[in-house]
Amino acid sequence: MPNPVTLEADYLVVGAGAVGMAFVDTMLTETDASFLMVDRHHMPGGHWNDAYPFVRLHQPSAYYGVNSTDLGSNRIDTSGPNEGFYELASGSEVSTYFEKVMRERFLPSGRVQFYPMCNYSGDGAFASLVSDKRYSVHVRKKTVDGTFFRTSVPSTHTRPYAVDDGVACIAPNELPKHAGAHKTYAILGGGKTAMDTGVWLMGNGAEPEAITWVVPRDSWLVNREGTQPGAEFFAQSMGGFANQLEAMRDATSVDDLFERLEKVGQMIRIDPDTWPSMFHFATISEGEVAQLHRIKNKIKGRRVAQVQSGELVLSDGTSVSMPPDTLYIDCTASAVPFSEVRKIPVFQPDKIVLQAVRAPLVSFSAALIAFVEAHVENLDEQNRLCSPIELADTPEDWLMCFAKNMINQKAWGEHPALRRWLSSIRLDPFAGMVRAAAGATPENGAIMSRIGQASIPAVMNLHKLAAEAKGGSVPA
Repeated sequence: MPNPVTLEADYLVVGAGAVGMAFVDTMLTETDASFLMVDRHHMPGGHWNDAYPFVRLHQPSAYYGVNSTDLGSNRIDTSGPNEGFYELASGSEVSTYFEKVMRERFLPSGRVQFYPMCNYSGDGAFASLVSDKRYSVHVRKKTVDGTFFRTSVPSTHTRPYAVDDGVACIAPNELPKHAGAHKTYAILGGGKTAMDTGVWLMGNGAEPEAITWVVPRDSWLVNREGTQPGAEFFAQSMGGFANQLEAMRDATSVDDLFERLEKVGQMIRIDPDTWPSMFHFATISEGEVAQLHRIKNKIKGRRVAQVQSGELVLSDGTSVSMPPDTLYIDCTASAVPFSEVRKIPVFQPDKIVLQAVRAPLVSFSAALIAFVEAHVENLDEQNRLCSPIELADTPEDWLMCFAKNMINQKAWGEHPALRRWLSSIRLDPFAGMVRAAAGATPENGAIMSRIGQASIPAVMNLHKLAAEAKGGSVPA
């Protein structure tokens, strides 16, 4: 075994996914530091290297990626379920984008070293996955952990159920190759991947009657209409935000809040007869919901325990007969480990743990953490400005996510350097819109006034509702 090669950098960044890339990008702009990035994949982009071919971003491309480089062309789609809204980058577009950022911005800077196909083992040590080479990094400033979210996708996770020999059960990655050999399909899982799979199947000719959908938990979904970044969507996006705040101010319970949000078009559910118990920030168009509503053969409230030839065995011990040639599509991977709550500070003496400081915008969060690292020296002040937010798993969790987003936003607005930076960055979906259109018309001004009047009462009521829902006190 050869001795490790010794390397040096100001920052050792573990993980070259979206958050690691966004952090380094902002640091390149704001500092003269050097960086060494390590990743197990052969290209930057993290889990996008393992994504299924028909995946697209939930949110517009306009505010995803790294701050310095646009993703997409700011185009509004003219066809498909996203018609009329800003483009959503495909998985291949996102992968190509991150590879381009690495090749055309990071490496030519002379301040970034990239070691793909390597496994980081801790304490500055990593090793190649394809040779016996080992490395030891002398880190002059900090190690940056870009792996906190441990994103799981169907092609790499371990299925939580058994599959009998001879049964066709695949990840969505394989669906375009195998769909044509089957006439009936079973979608296993209730999250956004399952929704994408259902839309893809019907968009490619599958009859909704041929699809069985196992949905352990129904989900509240964010209406994509309210997430559009362009000034022409000011009434929908900022007006929608005002509607959210007023609903939060006036709601008497969590259920009452979601009823109000549904009435004003901010939240959607696929089945109006089922009250959702999940909220994972999945963002969707009303056109996609209309497609998914066509699938009537749904198995609700139960998980899959075993897939057998001609039969699905469920978690409650019951079974459902299935056509023997059914193609099962595994969509049960959880994007992040919601059950593993880890409350740790972002900034530590010799380490930075990249987390969400505005949920669910992880790219924005990583860029903001980088700006704070570059311009704020005091560790306590860094952590005050970058209070981590646990991503929501339930509607009750989302209340606290929203309240903490607002609290963090207030802290940033009171910090002069951060306030100036936030007014111009690409990754903030609404900063440019507010700057360009807030006072353009009396109607826009009235929306901003509504936001200002409702913000504080909304946050106060969210804490109250969340505490009542959880049967105790919730810290501010």
